[in-house]
Order: sequence, then structure tokens, then C-alpha cells
Amino acid sequence: MILESITPLILTYNEAPNIDRTLQKLIWAKTIIVIDSYSNDSTLDILQAYPQVEILQREFDTHTQQWNYGLEQIKTEWVLSLDSDYILTDDLIEEIKLLPKNTAIDGYFARFKYCVFGKPLRGTILPPRQILFKKEKAIYIDDGHTQLLKVDGQSVHLSAYILHDDRKPLSRWLWAQDRYMIIEAKKLLETPIQELSWGDRIRQQKILAPFIIFFYCLILKGGILDGWVGWYYALQRMLAEIILSVRLLEKENC
Repeated sequence: MILESITPLILTYNEAPNIDRTLQKLIWAKTIIVIDSYSNDSTLDILQAYPQVEILQREFDTHTQQWNYGLEQIKTEWVLSLDSDYILTDDLIEEIKLLPKNTAIDGYFARFKYCVFGKPLRGTILPPRQILFKKEKAIYIDDGHTQLLKVDGQSVHLSAYILHDDRKPLSRWLWAQDRYMIIEAKKLLETPIQELSWGDRIRQQKILAPFIIFFYCLILKGGILDGWVGWYYALQRMLAEIILSVRLLEKENC
């Protein structure tokens, strides 16, 4: 695939701890579109240090609206959709370069290696994400606290990984998780049970989910073998589920 036919698309809001590492792996791109939600840290200064970055600012309403606004700005055939704490590995960049230019494939999924303070873990609860796709075939739709990409066509999986390496402080993570879980609680309570996944049905019960996710991350995903960063990740994911449980109780009883 010709890299000039790909435009990376990134959303930012106060991503100074992360965005430079993400951009360093995108220097091959002719243009990088960044939709910023009026950051008030040094994010914009970092972005402006990269001449191929085009910054557009838009007040945040939902992830779906923000991503779709970003898609409207893309002028190339292909979009590389990235969070601001995603870092392309060299193997993934090389794999993308070798993709056929003329193909019936409309989208590509990539797997993650989750990092804690820069150290990749053995496992993660993050599913593969469709990161590379044809612009004209794609649209984002709402899915709980986040967004879901719908690609009209055939998609396949890439073999190389993306690193998910969020270096923002715990206080910012807690702020974001609380916002997310308010929306997630609304989704769980308003969606008919037959339309929920088994995982979401367990989350609806409030008590079991935090303990299940802790066991899953620490034991089934091998976090215990990663040392203290594995414990950190398991506790972090458990805390996120506890926040959701509290928000569910609040919505049901207030």
C-alpha cells in the first residue's frame, strides 16, 4: 500500500504525556489530521512541532460526533484511526507498507499490547480495533460510552501489534473513567437484556464484575507474571468496574 494514500486521524484533549510518542511513529505521513477538544496543556505546542499536522478544534460532545467530524476532513482513500496513546510498532508500519494497493479489502484490524509505564503486558482485555479503512466505506456510531466503527465491506486482521501506552496521571484516568461509566450505566440500564452480551449482563449485576475482571486480568491474562505492573493493571480495571457498579446503583436508586 502506498503510504501517501493514508491519512492518520487522531483525537486529542490534554494529551501532552502521550501525543509526542504517537506522532514520532507517523513521520512518514504527508498529512496528519488532529481533532482537538480545546486542550489547555502543552498538547497544541507539541502538535505544532510537526509540520504535517493539521489541527482542527471542535468542542467535544460525543466520541461518535468527534470521529465523524474528523472523517469529513480526510482527503485520501484510506484512514488510519488512532487514539493519542496508540504507538505503531515498526513491524506494523512495515506490514501496512506491504499491503496491496488495489484490494477488495475495505478495512484492517490490529491487536494491542497494553503498556503500564512503558512496559508491555502479556495480556489485555482490549479487543482488536479496526484502525485502517477506506474512508468512503466507514462511519462511526454510538456504543455506550464510546464509539463503534462500521465498515461496509470486507475486513481482515493484521498480524503486527499496536502499543497502547497511556502515561496520563491516575487522577486524569479516574476523571475519564467516571465520565465513561455514567454513559455506560445508562446503556446497560436502557438496553433490553436480550440485546446485551453476557459480559454486559454480568456487569448489570454490579457485585460480581469487579472481582471477575480482577481475576481475568491477573490470572487468565497472565498479569501476575508481569510483576507489579500486572497487579497495577488488574487493580485499575477492577476499579473501573467498581465505578460502574456505583453508578448503576446510583441510577437505579436516585
